[in-house]
Amino acid sequence: MDRRGILKTGAGLFGLALAPAHAAIIASDRARPLIPHGVMSGDLLTDRAMIWGASDRPARMVVEWARDPGFAKAQRREGPLATPDTGLTAKLDLTGLPPGAEIHYRVAFHHPDDPKAISDWTSGRLRLPGGAPRPIRFTFSGDEAGQGFGINPDLGGYRIYDAMRRARPDFFIHQGDQIYADQPLTDSVALPGGGTWRNIVTPAKAGVAATLEGLRGAFAYNLMDTNKRRFLSDVPMLAQWDDHEVSNNWYPGKILPDGTPVDRIARFSRQAMAEFNPMRMAANAPGVQRAFSWGPLLDVFILDARSFKGPNPDAGAAAPGAGMFGHRQIAWLKDALARSRAVWKLIASDMPLSLTVKDHLKGEPPGSIEGLANGRRGAPGGREAELADLLSFMRARAITNTVWISADVHHASAIHYHPGRAAFGDFLPFWEIVAGPINAGNGSMEDNFLDPTFGPQVVHATVPTALADKSPRAGLQFFGMGEIDPASRALTLSINDLDGRQLWHSSLDPA
Repeated sequence: MDRRGILKTGAGLFGLALAPAHAAIIASDRARPLIPHGVMSGDLLTDRAMIWGASDRPARMVVEWARDPGFAKAQRREGPLATPDTGLTAKLDLTGLPPGAEIHYRVAFHHPDDPKAISDWTSGRLRLPGGAPRPIRFTFSGDEAGQGFGINPDLGGYRIYDAMRRARPDFFIHQGDQIYADQPLTDSVALPGGGTWRNIVTPAKAGVAATLEGLRGAFAYNLMDTNKRRFLSDVPMLAQWDDHEVSNNWYPGKILPDGTPVDRIARFSRQAMAEFNPMRMAANAPGVQRAFSWGPLLDVFILDARSFKGPNPDAGAAAPGAGMFGHRQIAWLKDALARSRAVWKLIASDMPLSLTVKDHLKGEPPGSIEGLANGRRGAPGGREAELADLLSFMRARAITNTVWISADVHHASAIHYHPGRAAFGDFLPFWEIVAGPINAGNGSMEDNFLDPTFGPQVVHATVPTALADKSPRAGLQFFGMGEIDPASRALTLSINDLDGRQLWHSSLDPA
C-alpha cells in the first residue's frame, strides 16, 4: 500500500488523531510543482550548455549534472524562478563542464518558499563539443504542425522525432516554422483522398496566436508530443525561426490585412521563442543568428532570414533590392567564415537558395517573391544580389567546404551548385540539402520551381510533382543528416524519411 493508502487506513482506525498530519502531507503534495513539458538542452559551447525546463506554477529551477547516468558525485546548481513573466519557463547556463564529455543532467522545480516541496526529477543527456577528435553526427529539419495537421494520436504523434533519436545525433537544428501561429487547429480534418485526420487541440491552438500568451501556448503545444519530449531530452537543439512563428510570409514593417502591425506580433513571438527554447540570446540582440564550433571538423552558422528582411520584391525586378539577411548579418557571417579554421562550414538558412517561393497573400503585389530566388534567368536580381556578394567573397577568400541546409518548402531535396552551370559564376561549388517537414502538409518541386542563376542541379528529390495526399498521413516527412569521420574528414550527407530510412546519401571529401 502506498503512503496515501496507509494514511487513509490509519485515519479510519484512529479517528481524528492523524487528521492534522494527513492534511499537512496532502497540502505539501499539492505544493509540489510538476514539469509538464520535459527538459531540453541547446546552444552548446565546449564548456557550457543551456538547460531548459518549465513548471506548472511559480517555482525555482534546480539542475544537477554528472558524468554518469547514476548521478554519482552530482553537482547541483540553483537556477532562476519560473514565473508568469517567463511563461513559467526557466533556463540555466550550465558552465564549467568538461569539454567533449557526455553530460547527464536532471531538472526539478521547488516551491519558492519551501525547498522540500520539490517536483520529481526529469533527466536528459548531452555531449559537449571539444576534446579528442571523434565522429560528429547532426540532424536537421523544419515545419511543424502546419496546414491544420497537429498531434495525431492515431498515427503516434510526431514520429519523425523518434526516428532522429534512434540515429543518436550530437545535435539537431530546427530550421524554423517551429509553430504555425497563424494556423489554428480543429479536432478533425477531412482529407481529399478520403478519411479523417484527427488532432489533439488545446485552447491556444484553437485560434490564431497573436498575443504573448497565445504564442507561448503554441510553443507549449508541440511539447505535448511524447516523441519530441523524449528526443529533446537526449539531443541538444539549435533553433532558428522562419515566418510561421509570427505570420505567413512576414517581414519587418508589414501591415496585415486586418490592420495589425506584424512587428508587434514579432516582438511577442521573439519573447515566446526565447522562453520556450534552450537558446542563449541577449534580450536586445538584433536577430537570432548565432555561431557554434564543434572543434576542428565543424563550425555551424545559424542564420536569421526574418529579422532583417526587406519587403517582398516583384519577381520581375532585375536590379538588386532589399535583401533577406541584411548588411549587418552578412558582414557578421563574412567575418565568422573568414576566421573559421574548421574543415567543414555548415550554414543553416531557414529559406532555400534556389527554390522559388512566391508570395500570393492578400495585400502583396502580384508576382511578389517571398524567398531568395526570383525565378528569373540571367544575372542576380532582387535578393539574389545579396547571395551573389556572399558567394563571391567566399571564393575570393578561398573559403572551401561549405554546405547549406534549409527547410520551409515542405519537401526534401539534394541540390548541387556549380559555376559551370550558372549565369553568375563567381563562386566555389557547394551543396544545399533541403529537409522537412516534421509534421505538416507537403509541398512539391512543382510548387517551388528551380531558379537557374547559381547553377543548381537537383540530384535527388523526395516528393513527386503531383500529390494525391498532402497530409502527413502519406508519410512524406523528412529530415537531413550529416556525419563527419574524424580520420578521413569526409562529410556524408543524407536525406531520411519518417521512419529513419535513408533515401539518398553522398560522401564529400574535403577540399
